Amino acid sequence: MQTVPSEITGLSGGEQPPIVPAEAPSPLAITMGDAAGIGPEIIAKAFAAGCGRCIVYGSACVMTDAVARLGLPLQVHKVAALQEAHFSPGVIDVVDVCDIHEPPPLGRISPLCGKAAFDALLAAIDAAKAGTVKGIVTAPINKEALAAAGLSYPGHTEILAAHGGAERVAMMLANDEIRTVLVTIHTALRLAIEQADFAAQMAAIRFAHEGGRALGIPAPRIAVAGLNPHAGEGGLFGTEEIEIIAPAIAAARREGIDASGPWPGDTVFFQARQGRFDVVVAQYHDQGLIPIKYLGLDQGVNITLGLPFIRTSPDHGTAFDIAGQGIADPASLMTAIAYARRLIAANADSEQERVS
Repeated sequence: MQTVPSEITGLSGGEQPPIVPAEAPSPLAITMGDAAGIGPEIIAKAFAAGCGRCIVYGSACVMTDAVARLGLPLQVHKVAALQEAHFSPGVIDVVDVCDIHEPPPLGRISPLCGKAAFDALLAAIDAAKAGTVKGIVTAPINKEALAAAGLSYPGHTEILAAHGGAERVAMMLANDEIRTVLVTIHTALRLAIEQADFAAQMAAIRFAHEGGRALGIPAPRIAVAGLNPHAGEGGLFGTEEIEIIAPAIAAARREGIDASGPWPGDTVFFQARQGRFDVVVAQYHDQGLIPIKYLGLDQGVNITLGLPFIRTSPDHGTAFDIAGQGIADPASLMTAIAYARRLIAANADSEQERVS
């Protein structure tokens, strides 16, 4: 099993102090994700490796099955509410909120699993909004399973936006080398071009600034990628850069944000990796995610910005093709847990500064 360092390095140009103590007054919620995928397996492995004070929202019988299949020295403790949790070493406390009474077939799209993943997430959101958990770390869900269950959400981010108490959210993908915030998320490319308007540009740039600061960068340098090849080449390959993106960058600079661009999308991530920029604003899903995922799925983390609570997730999917084989790597989940704790600590420091 790949282990995750006890501290995250490279967030602001060097080693960082330890994230937070493993034992915090309020736990992190981990949602089980799709029961037919690798979510239960990587959660069990994370608990076996030692993930600190966490509680699972999902199905106790699914987690029990995962632990048994892996042969891990863990016990699953089914609870009806967080207050019943033990938080003892070797125990996975599970708030049982799913209508699953026996382990489902692995590696298959199932309406039951789609609905169960949704129910687990909603329960964790309620706990986070109530303050009984410090944040949420979500195991992967399957978009086809959600649709099969009659749930018209393209992913976690949209569910969190609808139920998390935020007017607008953004997706930040991060690893130790580069970070990106998306202007548009889960939508067809032709629709993404239409949706990447001035308001969307401004929101993404502001979120990139706030996200960079939350990760410990006092004055983040924000690079905004162009939409068209060569950032439009002065209008030869499109005018969105001239008419929409550049004016948004100028407006953000007037707000005191260190934003620049538009930069060609095929080189801006290389420059960020070399240390010129701290966060890249990408115009559409694949423009931003391909560079992150190319560097490795094990260390990439998805952070939802704009919510009144912390939410992170691994940067990979349900991996139906390897579900049940015992080979899924929990590294990205454990990195997501580490990032969540770092963000929680940063929020606490900010609150203390405001009070004092």
